[in-house]
Amino acid sequence: MRRSPERTINGPSEESSLKLRLRPRRLRRSEPIRALVRETQLSLDDLALPFFVCPGSGVRREVQSMPGVFNLSLDEFAREVASAREMGIRAILLFGLPETKDEVGSGAYDPDGIVQRAIREARKIASDLIIIADTCLCEYTSHGHCGVVRDGAVMNDETLELLARTAVSQAAAGADIVAPSAMMDGQVAAIREALDQSGFAETAIMSYAVKYASAFYGPFREAAASAPAFGDRRTYQMDPPNAREALREAELDYAEGADILMVKPATPYLDIVRAVRERFDVPVAAYHVSGEYAMLKAAAAKGWIDEERALLEILTGIRRAGADIIITYCAREAARLLARR
Repeated sequence: MRRSPERTINGPSEESSLKLRLRPRRLRRSEPIRALVRETQLSLDDLALPFFVCPGSGVRREVQSMPGVFNLSLDEFAREVASAREMGIRAILLFGLPETKDEVGSGAYDPDGIVQRAIREARKIASDLIIIADTCLCEYTSHGHCGVVRDGAVMNDETLELLARTAVSQAAAGADIVAPSAMMDGQVAAIREALDQSGFAETAIMSYAVKYASAFYGPFREAAASAPAFGDRRTYQMDPPNAREALREAELDYAEGADILMVKPATPYLDIVRAVRERFDVPVAAYHVSGEYAMLKAAAAKGWIDEERALLEILTGIRRAGADIIITYCAREAARLLARR
């Protein structure tokens, strides 16, 4: 005869009492408690703010597909950098729009080029500012590709010398970090050798080690006027379905001397951010790119999401995946929100 489960007259059974002792909600019941046990912390020290610098004076031209992001002349750029630093933002990433373009992107390595001038201007504003210079040719070439083009093909080895010259000119202007983004094989080794031989052994390299041929770069190409005049960049940027290849790319850049490894874009590739973080013992950066920014802004403008909550959730997710550095056009907004905490 089956016995009925024992019951207590004054309370639950031993089994149910055990279950009720395990209450995860106890550590969620107030914001101070949630903050005390929070596993992932988002800080302004984690963020880098990109800028697009252009010729002229008094230029403040909003990028149509990126509300709140502007092409800035040097005078306007200086004001924005000073404001960002006052907000607590410590790192900036520079992109340039040259006055003229040519087949070999000579504006990228011109000692008096737009980015080199912006670096010197930023250095006057704050001695403790971390200045990162994007090291590529696409904004400076008449064809919009990231390297030298011969018979419709991007030439890897010919491009390396120009990337190295660009990095040296940026370091000479005062950049703390150069960030090669062309996805040319061997670019980190070429740049490291050139920097060391030119007396810039202390200049760090943040490699765009894992840069996918993504659909999320469209607004950036408007901002930087860098869309390819023909074809696309899939012969040198990574194929989105590939993960093992991402680790191979990161391994090569690590071996060549990269000080920081970047994954770009960020949120569609959080699995890659995590994989790179677990494999390598150098800082990992993730780029919250223009298309990600544009989608957030568009949804918020429609009233479909709470922009402030969504922004902090996105950035925290990137941080939780393993990014030590987050490059984001939302750094100012994040600074305001973090200041309220």
